[in-house]
Amino acid sequence: MIMSRAIPILLLGLSLGACARASTDYPSLAIRDVERAQGTMLPPAPYIPPPISAATGDQLTRLAQQADAAHREFGTLADRARRAVTAARGQGPGSDNWAVAQVAVAQLESQRSATMIQLADLDRIFVDAAAQGNELTRIEEVRQKVSAMVDSENLLIDELLRSLR
Repeated sequence: MIMSRAIPILLLGLSLGACARASTDYPSLAIRDVERAQGTMLPPAPYIPPPISAATGDQLTRLAQQADAAHREFGTLADRARRAVTAARGQGPGSDNWAVAQVAVAQLESQRSATMIQLADLDRIFVDAAAQGNELTRIEEVRQKVSAMVDSENLLIDELLRSLR
């Protein structure tokens, strides 16, 4: 019985030994000449985004004009609000002058939203153009101009509200 177990183990050992070969028979793992990079690789051409469409250009012009008009109207209301806030200085909440000044500042905030709507539309146009890979320079120029208008309006409103406290 011991012999019947030893025979399969001996056969298995002999058959595995037949698989062994000299290491010189295997191919080299070194890079072959055909695998080496040859020639010169040209750098890719720079991406030149397509220009914005004529419709988008017209829309930018229209939004810039609307923002300018809204900002001019803000300037007109700002003069009234400054006078109202100056008249309310030193008076506490609840006085007539203070209430008039609050209403004037609220009108400014309402008018600021007209400029902000144009900025929101410009942001949407910018995102759409960027997603399509279009040229963004003109959009960004108009957007920065309108954003500066909104920033100046915010500063004035904050200044007037601080004066009322």
